[in-house]
Amino acid sequence: MNATTTENQIAKVITSAELLEHWQGHRRLTRRVIDAFPEKELFEYSIGGMRPFAAMVQELLAIGVPGLREITGGKTEALNEHLDVKSKAELLELWDTASEDINTYWTQIPEQQFHDRIVTFGQYEGTVISSILYFIDNEIHHRGEGYVYLRSLGVEPPPFWAR
Repeated sequence: MNATTTENQIAKVITSAELLEHWQGHRRLTRRVIDAFPEKELFEYSIGGMRPFAAMVQELLAIGVPGLREITGGKTEALNEHLDVKSKAELLELWDTASEDINTYWTQIPEQQFHDRIVTFGQYEGTVISSILYFIDNEIHHRGEGYVYLRSLGVEPPPFWAR
């Protein structure tokens, strides 16, 4: 790159649409992990003091859409991980709605905003892109815990690469 190259002339590694599809691919896989759980174990089973997988999923629901809503609307939201969810069907319905909402809010993020500095949930400093990557990384992390739970229950989890 020479001194006259501008930021707009630099080739992108990934587009906004590709990043959204990457995230939604992870969400489709996480949905299959949720669905693979037996109902009771989804809400009650834990290993080594970790939370049940349903509680982890509620955390993911508390981060993704509210975080994007905060990014697009600029209004700080409280991080509320405790939803009153009583069944796997209800959890899956919330998951599906959130996936649709992510698509909606995503279209409201101008490309030039991805590197803007923000503070999500009133406490996490970074950029729009670093926040979104955290949302994705956090989902992958908790899904991995779900895989451990499923295997310990004798349930074969969906292939991790089938997104």
